[in-house]
Amino acid sequence: MEIWSTKKSAELYNIDAWGAGFFRVNDKGNVEVTPHGAGQPGIDLKELVQDLQERGMRTPLLVRFPDIVNARIKLLSTAFHNAFQTYNFKGQYRGVFPIKVNQQRFLVDEIVNFGRQYGLGLEAGSKPELLISLAMMDNPEALLICNGFKDPEYVETALLSQKLGRNTIIVLDRYSELDLVIRTAKSLGISPRIGFRAKLEAKGAGKWVESSGAKSKFGLTASEMVKGMDVLKAEGMCHCLELLHFHIGSQITALRAIKDSLTEASRIYVDLAEMGAGLKFLDVGGGLGVDYDGSQTNWENSINYTIQEYANDVVAHIAAACDAKGLPHPSIVTESGRALVAHHSVLVFDVLGTHCIKVNDLPPEAENEKQETIVELRSLYNTLTAKNLNEHMQDAFKLRDDGVSLFNLGHLNLKQRAVLEKLFWAFCTKALEIGEQVARKPEELAVVRRSLADSYYCNFSIFQSAPDTWAVDQLFPIMPIHRLKERPDRKAELLDLTCDSDGKIDRFIDIKDVKETLELHMPKEGETYHIGMFLIGAYQEILGDFHNLFGDTDAVHVSASASGYTIEHVVAGDSINEVLGYVEYDRHTLIRQVRGAVEKALSAKKISLEESRLLMRHYEDGLSRYTYLDPADLVNRSESAVDALKRITQRQEHGARLIGAGQASPGGNSALAAATFAAGGLSAKTPQ
Repeated sequence: MEIWSTKKSAELYNIDAWGAGFFRVNDKGNVEVTPHGAGQPGIDLKELVQDLQERGMRTPLLVRFPDIVNARIKLLSTAFHNAFQTYNFKGQYRGVFPIKVNQQRFLVDEIVNFGRQYGLGLEAGSKPELLISLAMMDNPEALLICNGFKDPEYVETALLSQKLGRNTIIVLDRYSELDLVIRTAKSLGISPRIGFRAKLEAKGAGKWVESSGAKSKFGLTASEMVKGMDVLKAEGMCHCLELLHFHIGSQITALRAIKDSLTEASRIYVDLAEMGAGLKFLDVGGGLGVDYDGSQTNWENSINYTIQEYANDVVAHIAAACDAKGLPHPSIVTESGRALVAHHSVLVFDVLGTHCIKVNDLPPEAENEKQETIVELRSLYNTLTAKNLNEHMQDAFKLRDDGVSLFNLGHLNLKQRAVLEKLFWAFCTKALEIGEQVARKPEELAVVRRSLADSYYCNFSIFQSAPDTWAVDQLFPIMPIHRLKERPDRKAELLDLTCDSDGKIDRFIDIKDVKETLELHMPKEGETYHIGMFLIGAYQEILGDFHNLFGDTDAVHVSASASGYTIEHVVAGDSINEVLGYVEYDRHTLIRQVRGAVEKALSAKKISLEESRLLMRHYEDGLSRYTYLDPADLVNRSESAVDALKRITQRQEHGARLIGAGQASPGGNSALAAATFAAGGLSAKTPQ
């Protein structure tokens, strides 16, 4: 058997390519996170998760590494400053983070703090996001870009924010907003700072290509921009038009699409400037992509360019257009969100159980077994070789189908059907092994491979933690976070906790193609098998829903240091009680109704007092618990109802003691005290 190694695991999961220097496999065979980049101190992810669980955190667990965000902000800013030097560009770089990508408060706060030295601002696409931005953005040098649909209150708030020292620019996404901004500005006596969003003919590339081009949802056409300039001239407000903005979609996969949009937008910019606009900024929007599979290709889950190549093209096109007209270089604004935060979040979940179809043992041949279909299928198994693989596979599939028909007609009993089923899967297992050795593989082999895939039942909800895998077929890197010194000899699809047939992942990244199964290890008895889903820091948290009432997971912010790591923030996941409250259920009413049903059952002598106490304790305790499963509760217990009641009572008393000691929140959401961490965090050391 081939000797396995951590190097082979790194190659199998392609972690060095999509990890972008932030993730690697260490000598222990665990995934290691290097938040400050390649070559810097690392955090053993498996050991971190174990430490967090000992502190009371629960899986599924979202681990955020804010240092990665800091590194990405620095990388993007440095790339533009390098491009400025290369092309002798005289403007400034003024990035903004679109908070729609991830509005989590601690993350936004970290972005504002990390971005302060780089002049990083915020972009708001709605009134609620504007209100967040006004409170969080206190850097007078940073921009606050206002996009999205606007009503009078939105515009008034944005204009008045200038009096707070906010560097606010209102981007007109629709022509009708121009009159609203002018009227509101006059009524307040404030000179507005305006941007035009151009509706380009150039289209993006990738999964969201249809959101760009002439039919895009937002933007002013060429005729509307010309008409808008006429209005501003008539009002004596041409100087108020400070910014031109465009956006060609999210996750732009090809550099060619970026170049085409820059050519068109740069021409619009210089023409508006020659018409008298007081332009100072050219906002190239978002779209800077993430290489989710590490292939560096023009594919929807990858990108065929680097951040430096992106910055070079942006600067080169704008510089060339302005130089040709003798115009000063503008400040360049980017609205990169995905590229800044995707890498910083990892979801860690555990495997609750497996279902393996693959069988190698033939069912024993019964005495006097005369059923023709079974005899023929057994013969196919015994005579299967590489030479007759194609023919035998077709015959085996037909015999399997014939057997089902015979059973439905009453010519095959259930025991015989079971034998036929075992024979068929044994045949398929042997065929798959032989098929790996032949050059021309039968079409049926792909069907067999899918059919023989193991099912790993996992403790998370796709719809809550990775909704884009279901909604738009987004692929995220997924791999075990430990046991990477061992060869992963199982091929599996992942099934989540929901009772939805779409609640599964059966497409995985691969350097050459998309895989239908993921290589995993067989979980060991008495050991929790942990899997990580990476690069989910953009959009997934805010898009997650409550399918089957699975709520937000526990989340933790972890910062790295030379001596280990520091836990900065802990955010407790939803309890069942909280999730039920979102859909208008009241805890006290629910308990009262169940208690009423219990009293009726007691009166009718359908339930004993002991059983009623156990049921009510289960019910009340359950309302305060995590919406996800506790693997310990899945262990088969041969305990009496009295023992179960004692166990629940002890758990509740333990929680009460933790609350009294300042180590837990009263809702039972987490055994970690929010107050404990708010005081400055807890530190821990991990081996480097």
